[in-house]
Amino acid sequence: MKRISRAVLSVTDKSGLVEFAKFLAEHQVEILSTGGTAKLLRENGVPVMEVSDFTGFPEMLDGRVKTLHPKIHGGILGRRDLASHQEQMAAHGIKPIDLVVVNLYQFEKAVAKPGCTLDDAIENIDIGGPTMLRAAAKNYQAVTVVVDPADYPLIMSEMKLGKGATNVATRYNLAAKVFKLTHEYDGAIYRYLTEKGPAC
Repeated sequence: MKRISRAVLSVTDKSGLVEFAKFLAEHQVEILSTGGTAKLLRENGVPVMEVSDFTGFPEMLDGRVKTLHPKIHGGILGRRDLASHQEQMAAHGIKPIDLVVVNLYQFEKAVAKPGCTLDDAIENIDIGGPTMLRAAAKNYQAVTVVVDPADYPLIMSEMKLGKGATNVATRYNLAAKVFKLTHEYDGAIYRYLTEKGPAC
């Protein structure tokens, strides 16, 4: 397994993030990020590239479209063991993304707030985050995916031992964790919407 060279970091829960990002930067990992995550990293001296600069396409629709771009999803989903994938990626200027660190809009916390409207709830449904997570988990043979800050120490330890790479068994277990999270996340949205009923 080749070392992690490029990562996307876009998190709601920022605990431990700066330390982890500094570790990645020290190991020559190019960091891509968005919004508040990128701002926090910059403020703490971590080199970071905005996703919009990486893709050449601006964030739009009030932030609803940020990471939904072939240069992000192609970089995550492209198989490293298939020459056809590598050729297509090269032809379209798609660089591989080896690490995806994402946690989701806190939907359940948002809808639990007094006065939360249906419109408020809808705006707290994460689209780009689950899409990146599922893509990374699907391609766990090549991509490390992290949804929980508690897993940062594990990734750092493995990168130290593996010359910048992680173990396939770890990537598999982290991928399974993604599908547990997205299953529970979608379940929470389903329960809220069915209890709320349609807007009239």
